[in-house]
Amino acid sequence: MENMFKIGCHVSAAGGVWNAPKNAADLECEIFQIFTRPPMGGPAPKILEADIERFKSEMEKYKFSEFVVHAPYIVNFGSAKKTTFHGSISVVSEELVRANSLGASLLMIHMGSFKDLGQEKGMEQAKKGFIAVLNKYEASAKIIKTKFLLEIAAGAGEVIGDTFEELAELMEPLLKYKSFGGICFDTQHAFSGGYDFRTPKTAAETFKKFDKAIGLKWLKMSHVNDSKVPLGGRKDRHEHIGEGEIGEKGFSAFMKFLISNYKFQNKSSFPLILETEHDKVKEDIKILKKLREKI
Repeated sequence: MENMFKIGCHVSAAGGVWNAPKNAADLECEIFQIFTRPPMGGPAPKILEADIERFKSEMEKYKFSEFVVHAPYIVNFGSAKKTTFHGSISVVSEELVRANSLGASLLMIHMGSFKDLGQEKGMEQAKKGFIAVLNKYEASAKIIKTKFLLEIAAGAGEVIGDTFEELAELMEPLLKYKSFGGICFDTQHAFSGGYDFRTPKTAAETFKKFDKAIGLKWLKMSHVNDSKVPLGGRKDRHEHIGEGEIGEKGFSAFMKFLISNYKFQNKSSFPLILETEHDKVKEDIKILKKLREKI
């Protein structure tokens, strides 16, 4: 199962992307996630051919076969400001190209909020934005390595994509693109949005809803975070594994469901990426590995 369900976390790429593999190895990751540019804005450092070769050399040195990229948090595909909307398209399409050049398997985004436009107009604008992103990406990439994922949101305010039904609507026009990968499930976001998976029964019920709305074949990875807020709390508040409202038993039920239904991935790997504070993220990784061993 280690080859199928790889466990890792978000790591720093400060000083150059080539530093990320060592940082991940130090934390005993089997896979890792990075930003390739400042997440809250600012110029993106150039990725030169020499940087790519150095990064790949470090990947090989530390025995990593896969990593994923998180798009910056600054994007908002539901903004009424055209500069923000078109800037989001540019940033994400560029980020896909950057991730692709490094060989990332997946790139996921937080989509923003439609509070400026309202849900109906905001959803339509977001769909147009994602289409523009994938058109630009596919026009500039000779070989598509990095697939684009939509990440479920926590449900705070009027955030885009906090229900399975919204995700299904957003991805519908993207299905024709070879660069579209599917959905990134975040345990804390989904739990905060009201989706329970802490027992075998609730996990089966929740993913039955996912399958009906979206299709399990589109579930491609998960951020694995415990929750500071209770079920339906509608806030994005991550906690260390076992210290929040989901708990170790909840993650055991979640992982048992994934592993028992692994065929929905067509035998491709399924990343499990922690986004908890680094003070105890190494312990979080050990806990998830132990849970996986018991399944």
